[in-house]
Amino acid sequence: MWLLVAAFILVPLVEIYVIIQVGQAIGAWWTILLLILDSIFGSWLIVHEGRRAWQALNMALSSGKMPARELADGALILVGGTLMLSPGFVTDAFGILLILPFTRPIARRVLTRVVSRRLVVLAPDARRPGPGSQGPVVQGEVVDDDQ
Repeated sequence: MWLLVAAFILVPLVEIYVIIQVGQAIGAWWTILLLILDSIFGSWLIVHEGRRAWQALNMALSSGKMPARELADGALILVGGTLMLSPGFVTDAFGILLILPFTRPIARRVLTRVVSRRLVVLAPDARRPGPGSQGPVVQGEVVDDDQ
């Protein structure tokens, strides 16, 4: 819940602050031009890295191996691309870190850690019989109320 509050309130406030600071330092028109060039570069980077990730995914699938790394890369490029296309310097910086091939392994490790903490692995319970195992046998009688 608090993460959503931070994402939808704090991040735009930080973005506006940074844009104002950059605008005061280099001028409004240069700031707008820089934001436009940043979005164009982000679009190019998304297409380039997305194509590479798609090719890696196809190669992994054709070789019969589990494409966990390739799927994680695709997800990171998708999130990074979304951040790059939104206006602002802070989200662009995070987006670039998720998209670039030499910083993506760090983000992939963080993503793996977060996902593995969210997954719940249930250990077999000794009190419950698993599939194919013999559990306690309860004898009973079937009673049909219709007769």
